[in-house]
Amino acid sequence: MRQSESVFLRRYPLILVTAFACTALALAIVGTYGVISYAVAQRFRELGIRVALGASARDVVSLVVRHAAVLAAIGIAVGVALALALSRLASSLLYDVRATDPSTYAGAALLLCVVAGLAAAIPARRAARVDPVITLRDE
Repeated sequence: MRQSESVFLRRYPLILVTAFACTALALAIVGTYGVISYAVAQRFRELGIRVALGASARDVVSLVVRHAAVLAAIGIAVGVALALALSRLASSLLYDVRATDPSTYAGAALLLCVVAGLAAAIPARRAARVDPVITLRDE
């Protein structure tokens, strides 16, 4: 089915913005996973000592997820502040939506919270299976 040129010219910016948004979301997932995974790797010995002293797997997972939640909250706060500051630039690109639409900001923040939770799941699971004997033996 062939589109007219006027329809294509109106649809093309939407496709382009969607592609950039999906790329940004993928970068957020990979970046959050990388930071949390690196933090768990750096704290591997500490987590092993906590397990050796009696911490349950649930305690270790909650520690890692709490760290991810703090990072996500800081990132979301900075992102919302920058988005509000730059909203005038984006207002010319929006149709029938205000640049400071609260539901859009809330939806984006919720999506990034879910992304941070999913990105923290694998490192948290790996941290919960830390073997304290191997951790304490390694130096």
